[in-house]
Parts: sequence; structure tokens; C-alpha cells
Amino acid sequence: MFPIIKLSIDTLTERYNPSLFNYFYETFPEGFWVCEKHHKIVGFIVGVKTNPEIARILMLAVSKEYRRRGIGSILLSNFLRGTSIKNIKYVELEVKTSNYSAIKFYQKHGFESIDILNKFYQSGEDAYVMRLML
Repeated sequence: MFPIIKLSIDTLTERYNPSLFNYFYETFPEGFWVCEKHHKIVGFIVGVKTNPEIARILMLAVSKEYRRRGIGSILLSNFLRGTSIKNIKYVELEVKTSNYSAIKFYQKHGFESIDILNKFYQSGEDAYVMRLML
């Protein structure tokens, strides 16, 4: 689990308690995917089932040297496939309103912005709530 935690520290601006990674995996393993290249974890996605019909993506990270190679799309596709077998109807996530590349990525995969959360992040930045209907 340590390589995933290190990757989250290297790529994400929010900080997470390391014990959360085990908790998320144990409670919803269908929402936890990693990508490995040359015996190194280069990406991961973590999500949870928030109610019988909704799953939430909590983290999606790809190491900087492996971005723009389709890894994020593969991770997202695996996550969506895992949630669909659990009869999930919607997948939601939050993304910084200033993270234009992530917003564009999620829109490319069919997500739509449905709300804005003021001062959602530790930095005080706002977030869009995005949703995909499965």
C-alpha cells in the first residue's frame, strides 16, 4: 500500500490519512484499481459506494511521467465497470474548479457538472460536483 500512498503525496494536493486507503479497499474493492508499469505503480483510482445507487470517485492519480498515455482512462473504465456490476446508477466526484485538465478529462468520459461546492478543499478552493449516469 505504501507505493500508492507515496504516489498520492506526489500527485495530489490534498493529504489523506494513510489508513484510509486500506479502509476504502476493504469496504469497496471494486472501486480500487492500480496501474503498474515496469514493476512500479504509476496510477490508481479509489472510490466508494455512498448508497445503493451512487458511487463516488475519491482519488484518481497518475504519476507525471506517465500522464497523457491513457492510464487515467483505463483506470476510470475499470472503476466504471466495477461499479456497474454492483447496480450503481450514478458515479459522482469533486474536482477543483481550477483543474481544467481534469474537468476536460471527466467531460470527455461523459461526466457533467451538476453543482459547485464553495471552499471545498483544504486550500479553500471551490469544487465542481460532476456526475455520470451509467
